[in-house]
Amino acid sequence: MPEPVPGSATPWPTAAEPAGRVLTARWTAARSCSARSSTPPRSVAGTASVDVFAQRTVSCGPVAGLRQPGPVDEPVELVTRRGTVLLRRAVAQDVADVVALLADDQLGARRDAVTGPAGLEPYLRAFEAIDADPAHLLLVAVGAEREVVATMQLSFLPGLARRGALRAQLEAVRVAAAHRSSGLGTAMVGWAVEEARRRSCALIQLTTDARRTDAHRFYERLGFTPSHVGMKLHL
Repeated sequence: MPEPVPGSATPWPTAAEPAGRVLTARWTAARSCSARSSTPPRSVAGTASVDVFAQRTVSCGPVAGLRQPGPVDEPVELVTRRGTVLLRRAVAQDVADVVALLADDQLGARRDAVTGPAGLEPYLRAFEAIDADPAHLLLVAVGAEREVVATMQLSFLPGLARRGALRAQLEAVRVAAAHRSSGLGTAMVGWAVEEARRRSCALIQLTTDARRTDAHRFYERLGFTPSHVGMKLHL
């Protein structure tokens, strides 16, 4: 489940974690939208807009901060109010920094606090599995000093529902405290939506903790709708 922190200075809750809200992107917009072909764009023409029920993509205006679309075979420039960062695939050397971002809130501090090299081992094993599977992208955004300032995971899930639709699942969105409220979270989610469209996904979805109202507003502002109720059973 993503624990997004873009733009939010609200203290994280400390109570036991409840089931999260599930937000599914319909990406409809108030302004007029035109049908878009399935051909991957060579330049950014607009924010991905997915009509879930018709299972087609439409174009609805520019993606904030996104200069260069497509897969991250090469770093992608994301322009924020605090300068340009590079979005790229994570490598094993990034894992410690990614885990530090995961632990940088009250919920993550309990789940993802790492002490010593041994504590990092399960994360490194998980990274190896993610990196070996083309259906998963673990991404980091790096700043001017090549420091990791944000991360997210984007996964692609085939299924029989919705006429065999491919879904994109957005997970573990984190932005370092010094880069929140800069537009970085918006630019990263914009890139994720573009990549989901490039791969012909019918929708992009995520879950967010039920108490994180700032995160709910953030995603709803980007066009996601709280269309489902999330449930969990810890094992």
